Formats: sequence, C-alpha cells, structure tokens
Amino acid sequence: MFDFATLLTFTAVVIGLFLIPGPAVLLTAARTMQSGRKAGVITGLGLAVGDFTHTIFAAVGLSAILMTSATAFNAVKLAGALYLFYMGIRALLTKAADAEMAKTTPVSSTRIFSQAVLAEMLNPKTALFFLAFLPQFVDPARGASMLQFLTLGAIFVLLGLIYTTMIAFVIGPVSGWLKRISWLNQGGNKFIGLLYIGLGVKVAFQGK
Repeated sequence: MFDFATLLTFTAVVIGLFLIPGPAVLLTAARTMQSGRKAGVITGLGLAVGDFTHTIFAAVGLSAILMTSATAFNAVKLAGALYLFYMGIRALLTKAADAEMAKTTPVSSTRIFSQAVLAEMLNPKTALFFLAFLPQFVDPARGASMLQFLTLGAIFVLLGLIYTTMIAFVIGPVSGWLKRISWLNQGGNKFIGLLYIGLGVKVAFQGK
C-alpha cells in the first residue's frame, strides 16, 4: 500500500515534529512532575486516544470527498498544503516565549485520562493539523484511501505514545532542562517552520 520511501519520510517528519516541545509534551511533563510516571503514561494514553479520534474523523471526511471527486480531493490536499505553508511561515516569524508547565492538581487516573483525551479532541488546531497533514502522504493509486489514512494515523499515534511514555520515564533527570524550554523553542520554531514549508512545497511541485 505504501512504498518504503513514503513511510520513511512520514515517520521522519512525525519524529521531527515530536522533538519540538508542544502542548502535549508540556501536559505530559507537568502531570509526571506533579503525580509521577504513572500519571504521565496515562496522560500519553489519553492524548493518543484524542489523536486517533481526529484520525478517524479526518479519514472519514477526506475519504468521502475523494469518493465524490478526485478533483475536490486534490483541492483539499492543496488547501492543506497551503495551510501547512502558512503554519511554517508563522513558526519562522514567531519569537520564543517563556513556556510554563501547566499547573495541575492531584486527580484520579480516570480523571487524568479523560482530561488528556478532551484536551486533545477539543483542540481545533489539532483537528486542522490532521486534515492538512495526512492527505500529503495519501495516494489514491496505492489503494483504499480510508485504509491509508487510518494506517498513517495509527503510525502517528503509536510514535506519539512511545514519545510521551519516554518523557514520563525520563522527566526527572531533565526537569531542569524543560524549565529552560524557551531557548529550545527559539530554534525549534525555525525547525518546525521549515518542516511545514517543506511539505507544502513538496505538494505544490510534485508531479500530477
């Protein structure tokens, strides 16, 4: 269904995105520092469920568009590329700001999980990201588009879960580093911006 080069590129881009601390990383780190590793792992599981829910919504919606019109799907794909390009420009122009760990209070495991799920599901930027990001790696000529969307989403979710779990297990020794995250954000914004722009350019100039 996917060629090795496509999967390798997708995986590399996703890992690159994860390396730049964002809300999910900060939430996982905050929960771990406040309630321990178990809370951090549970938070990661909640975030993964939220991300896969976005994957399903994106897969159903975008697959329906593709079944209706290949031209319409290409239009959506191009719009997604333009959105990623816009995000890239914004990231390049964004100045680093001090990032503070989210303040949390002691709660049950169930509450921690549900809060993480809701935080990810109700984030409109996450929904837009999946709608813009996944289509860039889907090719109708390779087979069922729905399966391609779900496969890519599952890879994204699995890598994300592995990453948040690692954060939960190593957060202690690097907690001081995380508190100085504004320095990393400055270079990180540039890196993430170039990744977004690269995806947009790839789609804009790829062969028809």
